Amino acid sequence: MKDRVGHDLCGYNWHAVFLAPDSRAIVEPLGEDHAAIRAEAGRVLLVSFERACDIHNAGLDGQPLAATLAEPAGWSRLTLVARSETWFRDPAVYAYFDRLIDAGYFDRFDRVVFYGAGMCGYAAAAFSVAAPGAAVLALSPQATLDPCLASWDGRFAAARRRDFASRYGFAPHMVEAAEQVMVVYDPACREDAMHAALFHGSNVTRLRTPHCGQGLDFHLMAMGVLPELIDAAGEGALTAEVFHRLFRARRGYGPYLRALMDRIEANDRPALGARLCRHVLRRRNHPQFARRLAEFESRVTIRREAMRGAAPTQRMPAAALPPYDAPSAAQM
Repeated sequence: MKDRVGHDLCGYNWHAVFLAPDSRAIVEPLGEDHAAIRAEAGRVLLVSFERACDIHNAGLDGQPLAATLAEPAGWSRLTLVARSETWFRDPAVYAYFDRLIDAGYFDRFDRVVFYGAGMCGYAAAAFSVAAPGAAVLALSPQATLDPCLASWDGRFAAARRRDFASRYGFAPHMVEAAEQVMVVYDPACREDAMHAALFHGSNVTRLRTPHCGQGLDFHLMAMGVLPELIDAAGEGALTAEVFHRLFRARRGYGPYLRALMDRIEANDRPALGARLCRHVLRRRNHPQFARRLAEFESRVTIRREAMRGAAPTQRMPAAALPPYDAPSAAQM
């Protein structure tokens, strides 16, 4: 298999594709399916988990996302890369983190941030136990795919055969030593919401991103929100208030607005749809929203006219009412 830019991701030396574009980093193979990319710099360490295909398909010249986020800030970085959908459930990965712990690697840094999305969000949470006191930013993470604990999630049939019951297994337990855990998810995705609910420690903050759907990391990056979130986490300043302030960027983000409009359409609320379209058109000229505004306004007008033309409620004529006899003094 090759990614979109032609790199071989199936060969035995698949991890070698990271050497040329990332000459400042040390690349270490971890078995056949994983690699670690490490670069030393400042006193803040960003630990990210990424898929090889995502790195290349993102158009980052073969560099992991962590390189584009950590280097401008002068941070150190450690990226664990998976060649396929492994959920990083590999003894070679466990052994690598064991070595880092034994060497006191994470103790060298003033602050450690673990980041990942989806299966990589699971790994960021699960392996954060290696650095007590770390901050964790997990986007749409799975808590586990152990059939005994998550039989309700049937999305990843092949991965369910992997061992999620052994070391670094149940992510909600692994984050108990973290200083801060931010779990970001779309509540409309039933499975993601159920996984998020399993993260419920006192150090956990669950943050909802409605109408973002799949690819939450892509959407937050396109909005310009993700780099700001990671910067705030590295500075120890990431709070729910900061997240919600940054997430206001969705109000000008086309895919979010279209998803919101589709939801309004599905709920048959043309007046609300018209308000949304006017909001978008005040910011910029958008032909799709202009067309939808005309459609929504037409439907609102038709409904109002129908309500005006409705027959008034019939009342019983006064003559038909039974006579009212006031009680006499003797009856009172």
